[in-house]
Amino acid sequence: MTLNSTTRPVSLLVLIVAQILCAAFFLWDVAADGSELGFPAMLSSHFVIELLAVLGLIAAVVFESRYLTALLRRKAHLEEQLGLAAGAFHDIVEARFDTWSLTPSERDVAHFTLKGFGIAEIAQMRGSAEGTVKAHLNGIYRKAGVTGRGAFVGLFIEDLMSIPHPPDQLAT
Repeated sequence: MTLNSTTRPVSLLVLIVAQILCAAFFLWDVAADGSELGFPAMLSSHFVIELLAVLGLIAAVVFESRYLTALLRRKAHLEEQLGLAAGAFHDIVEARFDTWSLTPSERDVAHFTLKGFGIAEIAQMRGSAEGTVKAHLNGIYRKAGVTGRGAFVGLFIEDLMSIPHPPDQLAT
């Protein structure tokens, strides 16, 4: 079973809460030991090691919480960027289809072709004959000035690769 993106943060949050509870218990235990033993005993190596372990656990919880927050923000930003890219790709596709004056049927077949469906699959989804889909594809390829599916898809890949990136995004 693979974890999807919604269960991972929940799992991490549960672990962080468990660590917080453990840290609170150990901090209470160290404080109780310190009040029982008094000041001179607080300088013993056992007490100092316990105190440092508790402080280390608390520091780890703070670090993990901040790191998880940063990761969730980054994920939200990347999802937003992906949405923008998908919108831009859709705009590129529609602009090309407009330039080539594709008919509604040709547009439909072209969309399915870009999604990677084969002729038989497209025919089945559209409820038409394979010969009709082939005729639409020939019209699409002729209007686009290409000779086949690979070149057709390549036109759109080329458009995506030629979009300039802002300087601050090149390093990421």
